Amino acid sequence: MKQLIETIVKPLVDYPDDVKVVADEQSQRVVYQLSVNAEDMGKVIGKQGRVAKAIRTIVYSAAGSHHGKKVYLDILD
Repeated sequence: MKQLIETIVKPLVDYPDDVKVVADEQSQRVVYQLSVNAEDMGKVIGKQGRVAKAIRTIVYSAAGSHHGKKVYLDILD
């Protein structure tokens, strides 16, 4: 899943080396925390959050059941 998030986000940003995805797995859910360069934050979020929503939709769809755990994607400042 981390690879999928990086594959989606890296082409969108000016600083692809600064893209980092950290997985925080808990008993009932998995939270992927995405961080990018501060200058790229607007590109990842998009106008009215449309790009962020699209990324989340893809990630949630790809996760499927993920072994019965709920999957979340947080975009960190």
